[in-house]
Amino acid sequence: MFRLVIQWLLSAIALLLVSRLVPGFFVQNFSAAMLAAVVIGFLNATLGFLMRVVTFPLVILTFGLFLLVINGAMLLLASRFVPGFYIYGIMPAFWGAVVLSLLGMVIRVVVKDA
Repeated sequence: MFRLVIQWLLSAIALLLVSRLVPGFFVQNFSAAMLAAVVIGFLNATLGFLMRVVTFPLVILTFGLFLLVINGAMLLLASRFVPGFYIYGIMPAFWGAVVLSLLGMVIRVVVKDA
């Protein structure tokens, strides 16, 4: 339970960092980042999983780079549901997915050691 809470907090902080680094990617405050982290996690676990299964041949063909497009689409979809979390266009969503993927690797290392 403790690891889940730590991962949730670190994911929200990662969203705030991405909003500072990627133009067109905005998070108004920490509570919006917390809610966005939950919604993104839910979307990735449900619709994202389905999209990964359906597009598996394309993912293999692009050596996994298409997963960034799927992650960007999940970010865009989450921004439609969460007030205070806005992404203006597919390119900010793509670059946000790239930065979040890199930060996610760091988060997994931190949470694993906690």
